[in-house]
Parts: sequence; structure tokens; C-alpha cells
Amino acid sequence: MARYLVLIGLIFIAAGLLWPWLKHLPLGRLPGDIIIQRDNFRFYFPLTSSIVVSLVLTLLLWLFRK
Repeated sequence: MARYLVLIGLIFIAAGLLWPWLKHLPLGRLPGDIIIQRDNFRFYFPLTSSIVVSLVLTLLLWLFRK
């Protein structure tokens, strides 16, 4: 358990250090993400981005278990 917590912490540190470059990825602006804008209302549901992130994480976890 402690090993996984350290690994997760290292991943967060790496993401924080790489954030200036990661924020330019198109996640959150993919076709299939739902955005509804009205005068005083904005609803955003990143459906496609969530599916892509889930698939990538599933693949990475599957590779680490082997």
C-alpha cells in the first residue's frame, strides 16, 4: 500500500512539473464533450475526455500489473 501511495505521489509531482506543457493537450476540448452555454449559465461535461483518460489509465495499470 505504501508503495502505491509513493507512486501516486510521484505521478502528481511529475504532472505538476509538466503542467505548462500538459495544459496544451486537447483534453477537455474533444468532439463529444458536452458544452451548453446560455446567458448566465454554462454546463460542461467532458464525456469523451473522461473516456480517453479512463482508457489510458486502464492500459497503464494493466501494463504495470504484468
